[in-house]
Amino acid sequence: MNTVNHRKSGIDDINLIDAHYQSFAFKRHYHLDYHLGLITDGQQQYYFNGASYQAGAGQLVIMPPDEIHDGQPQQQGYKVKVFSIAPEWLDHQAGELSGNDQVHFQQHKVTDSQLFSQLSQLHTQLGNPHFSQLAKDCMPIEYFSRLLGRYSQLRPQHVVPLGSKDLRQLRDYLMANLDQKISLDNLARQCDLSPSQLLRQFKKATGMTPYAWLGRLRLEHAMALLKAGYCSTDVAYYVGFYDQAHFTRAFKQAFGVAPSEI
Repeated sequence: MNTVNHRKSGIDDINLIDAHYQSFAFKRHYHLDYHLGLITDGQQQYYFNGASYQAGAGQLVIMPPDEIHDGQPQQQGYKVKVFSIAPEWLDHQAGELSGNDQVHFQQHKVTDSQLFSQLSQLHTQLGNPHFSQLAKDCMPIEYFSRLLGRYSQLRPQHVVPLGSKDLRQLRDYLMANLDQKISLDNLARQCDLSPSQLLRQFKKATGMTPYAWLGRLRLEHAMALLKAGYCSTDVAYYVGFYDQAHFTRAFKQAFGVAPSEI
């Protein structure tokens, strides 16, 4: 049986997930936030940067925003504790340490028993409503600064060109129009490309079709709105689903949990 529990941390820019995936497999997708997953039991197989990897108990898997990946359980499945962290928060912590550019992790799978133990403790304490708020404010800065200091470097913001625009500019346009019908012609005009040129460039740059990428963007934004307290019916409309049942099915297929359980 698959179990997924989404929790607030007491810090606006950090959310928590506790999950046990025995059969649920994630199709290729991306996140708008950093997802830092602590594998506490079992093994996960995942695709990332054109290759397949495995992560087991005691390892930390780092998935940056916008990076295409998937994930599926091996044998008896795996248990994972996930930090979902707003990129601006992590970039700010890195900037406080050594500069103002975008964080880049040198590896996506980390084996560091001391750091794993500290982050596991942090995940548990942030989910405890009786834990000191001052400690909740301090511990993430302390522990994630250690992660950044050991395993990251700073680099200029990565730009993915698409004609006269880049992927971030196109994402901003789509975010502003999630409740509208979007056509390939419309996106191509935004980038001063023909539809076929945009389709080829988009798939080469992201590994996904524009419609699959937009579908994920809608669901990622839906997750953020649900965590902010919006009701499921309103969220479905805001992100462009005009059928509540369709929204619920798509959300559960993507995240392994229904919108009502967030």
